[in-house]
Amino acid sequence: MPGMAASSTIFENINLPEDQFEVFLLEWFVPNDKETLSEYAKRMTQKIKHENPVLIGVSFGGILVQEMSNHIQVRKLIIISSVKSNKELPRRMKVAKQTMAYKLIPTRLLSNVEVLAKYAFGDSVSKRIQLYEKYLKMRDKKYLDWAIENVILWKQTEPKIGIVHIHGDKDEVFPVKHIKDYIPVKNGTHIMIINKYKWLNENLPKIILEN
Repeated sequence: MPGMAASSTIFENINLPEDQFEVFLLEWFVPNDKETLSEYAKRMTQKIKHENPVLIGVSFGGILVQEMSNHIQVRKLIIISSVKSNKELPRRMKVAKQTMAYKLIPTRLLSNVEVLAKYAFGDSVSKRIQLYEKYLKMRDKKYLDWAIENVILWKQTEPKIGIVHIHGDKDEVFPVKHIKDYIPVKNGTHIMIINKYKWLNENLPKIILEN
């Protein structure tokens, strides 16, 4: 499951051994009116055709796969550049929750890919904006309003048992100072699914297969 507003093209460089794994890519769709995160997650599980899958989610997609695991049996949950509970959200997001400032975010401007990239990937991406234009496909205002609100208002207070968390030590969206119990990736930023794919290709297979 890709991150907020991103398409599954963010996984284009992730290559797992085909004799061991069959990979299926999920895509965001526009939520229904007043749809809860749990309801959306349940609808997303209907796109999964196999029993007991390993779910891998990036950033907001990591939050979503945790919600999906409330509706189906999963073999393993792996999140990348994400959070395991609302306690791991950065202070600015907690402040936004208290002040409801997230409602003031001009999401209509997020159709501008440069603005959207900063929200989705962090401030480091502005110089590579053309590169990210192909990754950020979900620019629907209704979806963006819904996604931002559901990150900030996420209710999960404790990590899922057995969850595997892979996180870059230079992540600027979810800084590691707020993160506990994770597998560190040196110099990994919030977009390490794109630019640290070699580390992921090397390590993901054994992480998936570990009991």
